[in-house]
Amino acid sequence: MQGFIRNAGSVLAGCLLAAATLAHAQAAPAKPAAGTLMTPAATYGKLLSALEKEFVDAVEAMPEDKFNFAPTTGEFKDVRSFAGQVKHVTGSSYYFFGGPGMTQDAIKAKEDSVEKLTSKVDIVQAMKDSFQNAHAFIDGITPENAYVTMANGGTRAGMASFGIAHMMDHYGQLVVYLRMNGIVPPASRGGM
Repeated sequence: MQGFIRNAGSVLAGCLLAAATLAHAQAAPAKPAAGTLMTPAATYGKLLSALEKEFVDAVEAMPEDKFNFAPTTGEFKDVRSFAGQVKHVTGSSYYFFGGPGMTQDAIKAKEDSVEKLTSKVDIVQAMKDSFQNAHAFIDGITPENAYVTMANGGTRAGMASFGIAHMMDHYGQLVVYLRMNGIVPPASRGGM
């Protein structure tokens, strides 16, 4: 019995050590050393993750009652509302990150379904789903397929680059809308 308890204690200690090590690794991901070769998926994935954090935080910072805000003074004629910006990025994400197997009809159907959303909670969920799809696409980029032309005429690396740049453009617009409503974007707040 003492041997069993001693072994159980050792197993428990080992599990606790493993859990602590895993928690530390997840909390503070190690930076690759200078000169480390990164895969295309890791490179684009790192960019997308950083942008996703800023974009999602900005969208969640806009209160529900201001989610349909659109500027009316200045040179803002016919601009999308805040929600419209988010829905545009969410829907078009399926074009950029749809992958080689997604047809134009499927992309259009996805964009149309996102455009019909009206509540903040539904729009935010659709946005988060589109980021999951984007990550899945990027995870599939390899050195062998990164620059191979797909049926849509683009390459995986090119579509990922353009998709990320497109999100950055609209993120900037979200920041303007937040500030026009007296909200400091989360990425601009101190302590981050």
